[in-house]
Amino acid sequence: MAEKQLPERKKYVLSIDQGTTSSRAILFDKKGTLVSVGQLEHEQIFPKAGWVEHDPLEIWKNVRQAVGQCLTEAEVNHHEIAAVGITNQRETTVVWDKNTGEPIYNAIVWQDTRTQKICEELGGSEGKGKYHDIVGLNLATYFAGPKVKWILDNVEGAREKAEAGDLLFGTTDTWVLWNLTGGVEGGVHVTDVTNASRTMLMNIRTLEWDENIAADMGIPMSMLPEIKSSSEIYGKGRAKGLLNGTPIAGILGDQQAATFGQACFETGQAKNTYGTGNFMLMNTGEEPVISENGLLTTVAYKLGDAKPVYALEGSVAVSGSLIQWLRDNLKMIDNAADSEELATSVEDSGGCYVVPAFSGLFAPHWREDARGVIVGLTRYVNRAHIVRAALEATAWQTREVLDAMNADATAAGTGVELSEMRVDGGMTANEFLMQFQADILGVPVIRPKIIETTALGAAYAAGIAVGFWDGEQDVIDNWSEDKRWEPSMDSEKVDSQYRNWKKAVSKTLDWVDEDVEVG
Repeated sequence: MAEKQLPERKKYVLSIDQGTTSSRAILFDKKGTLVSVGQLEHEQIFPKAGWVEHDPLEIWKNVRQAVGQCLTEAEVNHHEIAAVGITNQRETTVVWDKNTGEPIYNAIVWQDTRTQKICEELGGSEGKGKYHDIVGLNLATYFAGPKVKWILDNVEGAREKAEAGDLLFGTTDTWVLWNLTGGVEGGVHVTDVTNASRTMLMNIRTLEWDENIAADMGIPMSMLPEIKSSSEIYGKGRAKGLLNGTPIAGILGDQQAATFGQACFETGQAKNTYGTGNFMLMNTGEEPVISENGLLTTVAYKLGDAKPVYALEGSVAVSGSLIQWLRDNLKMIDNAADSEELATSVEDSGGCYVVPAFSGLFAPHWREDARGVIVGLTRYVNRAHIVRAALEATAWQTREVLDAMNADATAAGTGVELSEMRVDGGMTANEFLMQFQADILGVPVIRPKIIETTALGAAYAAGIAVGFWDGEQDVIDNWSEDKRWEPSMDSEKVDSQYRNWKKAVSKTLDWVDEDVEVG
């Protein structure tokens, strides 16, 4: 899997992190230490209620600029870079013309809910679970396959072009890789097993595209990228680019990359990432555990020819973006950092709960008909109580996911009682939230010294492929704890508040009526 001894001048691995709100390039050294960063935000496009889009050409432009910023800051060029890893917002769907390199429609983002009717039609009398045992996922607007179908059904001439073999599909890892390796001039059309496992089109056991499901969705097989492992050389940087000849050698969907970067290699180890949404993954070993409690079965990673490692995942659609909403839509805070000061200015949330079901509810409920609510309001409640309740919402949603995860793991006979939660992502800077999270989970919450674990995980996958790192042990050796929060809240108080949270969730359901278009 690894090449022979690398030249001494190869000192770094570059990670491209194509996220929901921005594209970043981050350089890491042998110890996994962050050397430099380039970052550019891209536009969030909301054409209708429930629709969320990005411009793929803007993303590709920003990736190139972020790489330039990163290398300039570190005064490094491609000769010193051993490999490039890619991590990405998962499920976000790009369809483009392979002859021109032009997208035929904007990228449809993972949060987008326009495919609800498509999902219902695909499920038919069998319902959401129609493909569950094959792909590990229930039919939902979250996943990429139905988004491809929507594009082919609604963009003029798209289906004819697809049938003629002129269109390519990819999540944003594939779009970035294709362009990095040459685009219309020989670009590599590849994805990895972690991203493929989020399309609803890949058999979770064989790691191959399922032709029957693709046919059900009207997606020609010629559109689909080749599925590879998470750690191997897919191609090299195009001659005209800043990464000329550099091996592109690692791909992991963002949450799997964070799991890898957090060194969660043992069955039962779990991490939680706090970003735009909130994502908990638990390593379940070399056999997939098919959830009966509203979780997703996903591929955690696959290194070269080694067996795949699987995970159970609980996906929460809205966490960090709820704080952005308080800032941008309600003007309750000037910046996200203000939320902690406001939250700690009051003793509790004043009986107020915020359930941010802006795009329906994801795990473990999977209710597209849900919409956000603020409940428990009295004249006593002020701005600080609402901001505190918004932060607490992230922690409560995580508790629901963990309960489901423990139930699935126990039922599968792989139940390992969670002893700690490794955390990463931007919201881990909020110490109030981290303490509250520890309190309601009842286990220590641990933040590593390097919280850029998503980018780091992709860097490790790429570096392992070319022999820059030896394997998982190097990841374990580089991981180190920065801070831990121990649970301290009385269990009766936790139970009481959790009961009220569940009551608040029940108020979000059945909001969207059948005669109202969702988006």
